[in-house]
Amino acid sequence: MAERIIRPATGSMTVLTNNPRGHTMELKGKKVMVTGADGFIGSHLVERLLEEGCDVRAFVFYNSFNSWGWLDTFPEESIKRLDVFAGDVRDPNGVREVMGGVDVVFHLAALIGIPFSYNSPDSYVDTNIKGTLNVLQAARELGTSKILVTSTSEVYGTAKYTPIDEDHPFQGQSPYSATKIAADRISESFFRSFDLPVVIVRPFNTYGPRQSARAVIPTIITQLLDGAENIKLGALEPTRDLVFVKDTVDAFVEIAKNDRVIGEEINIATQLETSMGSLARTLITMVNPEAFIERDRERIRPGKSEVERLLGSNKKITALTSWKPLRTLEEGLKETVEWFRNEDNRKFYKSGIYNV
Repeated sequence: MAERIIRPATGSMTVLTNNPRGHTMELKGKKVMVTGADGFIGSHLVERLLEEGCDVRAFVFYNSFNSWGWLDTFPEESIKRLDVFAGDVRDPNGVREVMGGVDVVFHLAALIGIPFSYNSPDSYVDTNIKGTLNVLQAARELGTSKILVTSTSEVYGTAKYTPIDEDHPFQGQSPYSATKIAADRISESFFRSFDLPVVIVRPFNTYGPRQSARAVIPTIITQLLDGAENIKLGALEPTRDLVFVKDTVDAFVEIAKNDRVIGEEINIATQLETSMGSLARTLITMVNPEAFIERDRERIRPGKSEVERLLGSNKKITALTSWKPLRTLEEGLKETVEWFRNEDNRKFYKSGIYNV
């Protein structure tokens, strides 16, 4: 079942300009769709696309509360500019319906929690693999101009070499990562088999305002701001390449504009590495220097499943597009902490429990 809320549309226009990195397509006035628009990265991407002057269709997960997720926090003037469709990517009929008349699709809808994938792998197969297949099938039938399929750095598993480039081997160290590998490979097959204009966009560890409670940075910040002195965490040794969410969505936009990226897999990475222990100590210093870290066995993943090291190469994206990360880790963390200091934002988070 799908429910659609129509908003006023703007005109459509395509402009190609010469660029040393290849032809670029102006997004202004284009009809674009974001699946997972109600989520963390998706909601930021919707904001960014509105700034670009796009005619945005937001595909949100249908629920009986008629909640549009983070879109519900948008100013009224932004909401009025959106064409909101409530449905489910697992339903091919709803996906085909919502994609009608769309020029560019940003496919972000997915189940992403790694611990939850241990409990419910079937749901990850249905959403991440079959949901992506539904988007690809609809795009093929409808003649969609460009499809950006969102991958994850988790597909690489623990780094076999660094920085991790797009030729690095894949390793499914969790049911989540395995389903994302499968979704990527199905996307590749549609490019190779049917010449579908697909790009596989692979963000490393995106963080920032609105990130879900299952992620490490909100976990640390909310515990600190809610007065905990013992900050409960799992493994402290793993390292990650942390990308601020505004830099991530800037990368999506630059990739969407560029025609040289069709058929490519592209990392979004800072090429900088931070351990979870170092990250926690930085946030403790920012919020409450008296706090300390407590190892929580419940939060430690199975040894062969934990990804020990992620450090991405951004050589490809900086060669193909004009993108580069604009925020330092300290700047991004400060902005994130300030967002969480607002109790109206923090009320959505339960810091006292382990969010899987």
